[in-house]
Amino acid sequence: MLQTDNGKSSSTTSCVPAAYNGMSAAKLHGARWQKARRSNSQGNCVEIAELPGGRVAMRNSRHPEGPALIYTRPEIEALILGAKEGEFDHLIAARN
Repeated sequence: MLQTDNGKSSSTTSCVPAAYNGMSAAKLHGARWQKARRSNSQGNCVEIAELPGGRVAMRNSRHPEGPALIYTRPEIEALILGAKEGEFDHLIAARN
């Protein structure tokens, strides 16, 4: 299970707010959002962006200004490695 950091980051610049869970993804100025190549063109995408300080943000591409979830590198690593090892295969709609 992933845990999120509900505290605000102490490393910020004067014009960029500290990243915290639930903040509008639009307020993560300069974030370069990326989605998987396997994502379809119908907007069913989770996007991720690296943040200053090494944390990673996630958002729903259908709601780009909606809330962002902020994770540490170890949390993202656990998620990605778990996905690669098939731990979440029961959650996908269509299995190949």
